Amino acid sequence: MKAIWNGAIGFGLVNIPVKIYSATETSKLDLDMLDKSDYSNIKFKRVNEKTGKEVKWANIVKGYLMDDKYVILEEEDYEAASPEKSKILSIDQFVKEVDVDSVYFENPYYLEPQKNGESAYRLLLNALAKTKMVGVGTFVLRDSEAIGLIRPYNDDVLVLNRLRFAQEIRDYKDLKIPAKKAPKPAELKMAVSLIEQLSQEFDPEMYKDTYSESLLKIIKKKAKGKSVKTKKAAPAKEGKVIDLMAQLKASLQTPKSKSAS
Repeated sequence: MKAIWNGAIGFGLVNIPVKIYSATETSKLDLDMLDKSDYSNIKFKRVNEKTGKEVKWANIVKGYLMDDKYVILEEEDYEAASPEKSKILSIDQFVKEVDVDSVYFENPYYLEPQKNGESAYRLLLNALAKTKMVGVGTFVLRDSEAIGLIRPYNDDVLVLNRLRFAQEIRDYKDLKIPAKKAPKPAELKMAVSLIEQLSQEFDPEMYKDTYSESLLKIIKKKAKGKSVKTKKAAPAKEGKVIDLMAQLKASLQTPKSKSAS
């Protein structure tokens, strides 16, 4: 793994030097885009709109359009905007993780202690685990400010979850949400029974990316010149009034789910 940020966590007057690593990788198949006529690979080029010539990465700069003119930004400008946040994630507050709605969660990263930061790293990890709290603060990652939530993972490593800012969450008031009408008591009781019947401890190992596996099987069949039988999913039925009680009763008679598909 390659570190994407190098700095420190500010924990009161304690600084913990750390490196940040991405904690996830995609399970999607790496599909290339091809020209339908001859299956040639499609190449994307960075082209100067005036000359039509390709521009090398080394010659590309970033600019902000202001009053019809571009203001060019240098590497030093990003750090000058907030030098402390470019190198330090200072924990501003400790909160209960359950108080942070999942809508704010973005990407997870692993935190690795650097030399001489091991003891403070382990101290923070154990203290968070003991108090069941998480640390929240802001820092600059890849030229933009981010909210970071620091928490223990498997009691073994600190994980930094990048959070979205409140202004990034869209308002849902324009959606056609059902009116706040209380459900029928019998339906609610049966829905609760169904939830209780299907309740179990969360096991992430239950869930696998079976779609990519199935797609790869199809690719291998086609590579051998075999035909692929297509099964079409039944279209979703819209506008039909459903009998909730009947569906809930039928659901309760279904054996308890033990694995995810």
